[in-house]
Amino acid sequence: MNETIVCVVGNVATQPLYRELAAGPSARFRLAVTARYWDREKSAWTDGHTNFFTVWANRQLAVNVAACVEVGQPVVVQGRLKVRTEAREGQQQWASADIDAVAIGHDLSRGTALFQRAAKPEGTPVAVRPEPNWETPPQAGQQDGTPAQRSLEAAAVT
Repeated sequence: MNETIVCVVGNVATQPLYRELAAGPSARFRLAVTARYWDREKSAWTDGHTNFFTVWANRQLAVNVAACVEVGQPVVVQGRLKVRTEAREGQQQWASADIDAVAIGHDLSRGTALFQRAAKPEGTPVAVRPEPNWETPPQAGQQDGTPAQRSLEAAAVT
């Protein structure tokens, strides 16, 4: 409930690693996000600090990431931010920032993409429902419509 949801725009830094696990498909890749700012002294855009995130995708999102995300591509990632700190042997504390992705897409401000729906698994049956009959059946012993409607209909026919 109290999760930090982020939307991050950056470049794919590593080839997505896809795995089939007992809980379902999973994929991960590193995302590089570099801040840019206008340097007044140079009158030019300048690169600032680069942050790296490990992006995790699960289930169908993982399958789609493995199929179409490549190193160097600009992407937009939305998901839950998780920051972990650990003490490693002989080092100070080490921190990592992970994003448990909900949505990943190409950044269309920097290029084009061709969307294609993923094929559904063959084992999933598609339930075909008949079209419901929306007409109200007349009650027994009555004609359709009120007397005023019947006279209007008769006048329209003649």
